[in-house]
Amino acid sequence: MLLLFPLLAVACQPPLISAAAEDRPIPAASELTTAPLAIVTGKGAFSFVVEIARSEAEQAQGLKHRRPLAPDRGMIFPMRPARLASFWMKDTPSPLDIIFIAPGGTVARVAAMTKPYSLDPIDSGVPVEAVLEIAGGRAEQIGLQPGDRVNWRDPGGE
Repeated sequence: MLLLFPLLAVACQPPLISAAAEDRPIPAASELTTAPLAIVTGKGAFSFVVEIARSEAEQAQGLKHRRPLAPDRGMIFPMRPARLASFWMKDTPSPLDIIFIAPGGTVARVAAMTKPYSLDPIDSGVPVEAVLEIAGGRAEQIGLQPGDRVNWRDPGGE
């Protein structure tokens, strides 16, 4: 039992980020199902193609170790049933805008320009039916605000 404690202490510490991490190959784009998604703001409707992270494993992987997203790309995390959600940026090399979507498809909260590699939790604050990640700064470009609409359909969902 005494030997287990030091292992747990090391395993629970945040990883060290080094220049070597930058040299690691970044996996190719995921094999997740994609779907069209539209965000409607006061500036108009904006089209995206999003990867759908349905399973617990897909959601845990998220956009870790991935190249920056194109302005019209993203990843959505369906939450069935709606629940509180918390994300972090561990092993994510580029800033993201994390959009928490309330039941009914309205934006509940936008966490803009999240910090790469951060272990700080980013919470929804309210139960959400989905979480959308897009390129950092894109939410501001399209004028995204709480109360705006996100329209999408999961072709393999319920």
